[in-house]
Amino acid sequence: MKLNQDTQYIKSLKLKPEDLPSYETFPFSLPVIKNFTELFFHPNVTYIVGENGMGKSTLLEAIAIKFGFNPEGGTLNFNFSSYDSHSILDQYLLLSKGVYRPKDSFFFRAETFYNLATNIEELDEFPSSGPKIVDSFGGKSLHKQSHGESFFAAFTNRFQGNGLYILDEPEAALSPIRQLSMLTRIHELVQKGSQFLISTHSPMIMAYPNAKIIELSEEGMNETQLENTGHYSIMKQFFEDKERLLHHLFQ
Repeated sequence: MKLNQDTQYIKSLKLKPEDLPSYETFPFSLPVIKNFTELFFHPNVTYIVGENGMGKSTLLEAIAIKFGFNPEGGTLNFNFSSYDSHSILDQYLLLSKGVYRPKDSFFFRAETFYNLATNIEELDEFPSSGPKIVDSFGGKSLHKQSHGESFFAAFTNRFQGNGLYILDEPEAALSPIRQLSMLTRIHELVQKGSQFLISTHSPMIMAYPNAKIIELSEEGMNETQLENTGHYSIMKQFFEDKERLLHHLFQ
């Protein structure tokens, strides 16, 4: 059953501006923090979009850490660190959770998924009476698949439903047809009581019907529609008048 405002797992996010050390240092110098307004999440799918440097991934990382995830991704049970590079933004956020808790959870980070796959293999080397962790990802080593295949193995096998799924640029290694397949998987999981928070540059990924899209810019945070995002506009312009756009680019 789809989640609603009464049953969603995370509801809203606030910033504690009175505690910020300075807007001149990272991550507080990011546009998303300088212009932060309270963020209300959709019960099913919320997208955080915008140009590079606006703070999408940093904000998503801080939300995930605040909820209890490992900074490099995985389920709430993962606890490893390949390189301690996450920001301290989570310490200055107030995350409002719902009364219900997800039965499943996953923080997917495209840039650290290789580290997660390595940690899975390391953990599975130790003798155990239970199933191996990789079995929940389809049973095949994530390192012995292409980047895109390993990404999709997580989406199709590991995500079980009734879950909170925070995804940072999941399209990074996915072909256009795989991105469409991912929309199908998101829909299946939404019908099974899941909530998604997704940072993406892909207009295809952000096309899920009735989702909330929050676009970050130098001016602040703005709720918008797919057709009004910068990503959609530039792709539409490219395909409708490619020659003219390329002409201007190559001047």
